[in-house]
Amino acid sequence: MAKKSAPSKKPAKVAAKPASRAVKPAKASPAGVSAKRLSWLDASGKSSQIDTYAKNMKSFIDAMADGKVDQHEVADQERRLVALMKKLEPKLDDAAHAAVTELLCEMAVYDLMQVLHSMYAARPQTAFRG
Repeated sequence: MAKKSAPSKKPAKVAAKPASRAVKPAKASPAGVSAKRLSWLDASGKSSQIDTYAKNMKSFIDAMADGKVDQHEVADQERRLVALMKKLEPKLDDAAHAAVTELLCEMAVYDLMQVLHSMYAARPQTAFRG
């Protein structure tokens, strides 16, 4: 007679290890630029490193600890984003503000395109025939 297995328990949310914000730069900083800066680009200068850095940020690791992102975590991230925008925006002259605005918008477009492409690629390849 086979033993009945104990009912499986839902795994508890595992606390993520604290993430260090210190990420090694992909390449040396250009002349005249602080070596403490993280390069936005990879060593070839053709790919963004921002996604790699973002995945190592404590806010992302904490939100992903249970494998899902809930509305509360999205709202918390928006608060962090707005706080950083309020801190940075007054420090920019008009030209820098325009450039950073364009950068942020292009980054948002890129992120949305990546998500949509991933969803499209993950869809079932055959039609359901019930």
